[in-house]
Amino acid sequence: MVWWQVLLIGIACVIVGAIIGFFLARFFFQRYLKKHPPITENMVRAMLSQMGRTPSEKQVRAVMRSMDENR
Repeated sequence: MVWWQVLLIGIACVIVGAIIGFFLARFFFQRYLKKHPPITENMVRAMLSQMGRTPSEKQVRAVMRSMDENR
């Protein structure tokens, strides 16, 4: 093989590895966020209580649902 063919194969392997690594990392991160959400219902209740509102279950569910839509 000529040296430039080896170089092209090496560059192609790096590019393919980066693409596969990106999608694997994205998959595992999304799975982690589903198992461990950054904000829980108790946190939403506490936030609404600190704002001086008595949170109803409907309001808490609406906030959680709107956060799920933004993912």
